[in-house]
Amino acid sequence: MNLFSLRRTPPSLDDLTAEYRQATRQDSVSHEYLMPAAARLAPVFVRGQGSSVWDTQGQAYLDFSQGGGSNSLGHSPGVLARALSDQAYGLINAGPGFHNQGQLNLAQRLCESTGCDQVHFFNSGSEACDAAIKLARKWGQLHRAGASRIISVSNACHGSGFGAMAASDAFDNRFEPQLPGFSQVPFNDLSALHAAVDAKTVAIMLEPIQSAAGVIPATGHYLKGVERLCRELGILLILDEVQTGMGRCGTLLVEQQYGVKADIITLGKGLGGGVPLAALLARGKACCFAPGEVGGSHHGNAMMCSAGLAVLETLLAGDFLAQVRETGQYLRDGLTRLAQRYAEGELRGTGLLWGLSLGDESADALVKAALQEGLLLDAPKADCLRFSPALNVSKGDIDEMLLRLARAFSRVRTAQVQCRKGIAV
Repeated sequence: MNLFSLRRTPPSLDDLTAEYRQATRQDSVSHEYLMPAAARLAPVFVRGQGSSVWDTQGQAYLDFSQGGGSNSLGHSPGVLARALSDQAYGLINAGPGFHNQGQLNLAQRLCESTGCDQVHFFNSGSEACDAAIKLARKWGQLHRAGASRIISVSNACHGSGFGAMAASDAFDNRFEPQLPGFSQVPFNDLSALHAAVDAKTVAIMLEPIQSAAGVIPATGHYLKGVERLCRELGILLILDEVQTGMGRCGTLLVEQQYGVKADIITLGKGLGGGVPLAALLARGKACCFAPGEVGGSHHGNAMMCSAGLAVLETLLAGDFLAQVRETGQYLRDGLTRLAQRYAEGELRGTGLLWGLSLGDESADALVKAALQEGLLLDAPKADCLRFSPALNVSKGDIDEMLLRLARAFSRVRTAQVQCRKGIAV
């Protein structure tokens, strides 16, 4: 469904039938025309609402991945659909060389609510992380005698741009040669970080919670120590909050929970609520870009910024974030009980971002078994399941998810037992 078919009323049976037929045609040609650059499971989805999504056969699924956390308010929330529809009839994209009101509104609201001074909007978190590297190196030219080296940490994932990939440690193929000027040290190891800083270092870049590594949080002692180290040595702290920002962890930014303030912050995923929108935020002297040093034809376009503002205002309204924390605790309690029942490993995370480590490398099998039960999950690692539902997910949907996940566990464990018996015979 494209942006111009957004409806204010529920679709008719004829509408859905036409959409199903179109999606079926798309499915038949996908292998011929789509580059196999992404692994995709079989369903072809045509409609979504809240925590549910429907495929071409009319099969409903409960979505506890939500595009890896991108759909912060669930599928096709009314507030987002209305913002996009209204903006589409007004102004979509005036171009990067002009202001538009949606961009100005979102910039002011986002800076004020995060305590940042300036922002630039992008299409993806990868772009924002690449730009964070550029901004840090520009600051190094101005304030640190041309220092340009970025220190990141093991198992980091900052996106698929060449700069972001060089700062990451989560790719099998980095398309060598890598961009120079990066080094990695172990995560949650202050002494290793301190030892790695030299006169050529301009910034430390890390995720406060490593989502792609299996939802591994920084300790409070570590992150506060990193901030203190940056202040003492006169280098920048870059926090990649593409995965953790925009209410995902129960506060607007997860840095608020740690009591730290980064010089540069990247946002993405949940900022657009499902449409492509990301942001680079900066504070103080880190705000040093000059005209022409970063840009793109769709950066800050009115339509995407209208979506971002609708999401942000929803998150900041009333007790929304308090509800995220309460629902997150409910999800945690349920996953804890399930993990104890199936003798699985550690549960890690906060808010509505959780990773459940497994006793073996059965995550892929569990994702496929969950799909058979009408449940969408993802597995960042072979031994870990990840849960990133809509931030307004209901407790009833959590209960239903736990039932379906329990059945998926039963399917996989039964298959494993049968396989072992077959080998024994």
